[in-house]
Amino acid sequence: MATSNDLLIKQRSVIEFLAAEGCSAANIHARMKTVYGEMCISDCAVRKWVRIFKGEDPRETILRDRKRSGRPFPLRSRLIQRKLTA
Repeated sequence: MATSNDLLIKQRSVIEFLAAEGCSAANIHARMKTVYGEMCISDCAVRKWVRIFKGEDPRETILRDRKRSGRPFPLRSRLIQRKLTA
């Protein structure tokens, strides 16, 4: 079974391909909505990725999210807390 992250990467690949063919963001989102239904990423996200892909060399595109700083995921914090108190 594919994880939600796997599904995002697949959808980004579709966006990259269709953007390279010259499809508009609105057209890409409409086509993806017919395939992925409720699991399709938002129109806003499609537009963002189209902008990213049109400005990059396809050989250097990274489809995975880059690591970023921020608040730790709560579940991870609870696991760490349990290990510290055990």
